Amino acid sequence: MRFIKLVVVILIMIVGAVFAVLNADPVGFNYYFGSLDLPLSLIVTIALGLGVVLGVLAGTGKVLALKREIHGLKRRSQMVSEEVNNLRALPLKEQ
Repeated sequence: MRFIKLVVVILIMIVGAVFAVLNADPVGFNYYFGSLDLPLSLIVTIALGLGVVLGVLAGTGKVLALKREIHGLKRRSQMVSEEVNNLRALPLKEQ
């Protein structure tokens, strides 16, 4: 599994390097406060990075809520298991 991850990372790095070389021409980047001439590959990389950061931030709330729910369910499961064990330990009544 580790080897596969390494191969995938190396392939992504090679594709990224090829992309950067093929898109090295400067492009005008206009933003609210001014403008810059940056390589297209840098602009795309920055946009991708910002997208990843925003995606992680957007998903963090859901992940935390699910972790809280898992904690509550584990606690509830433990209580039910203890109750079952207590009921099993009770002597049976003969009729």
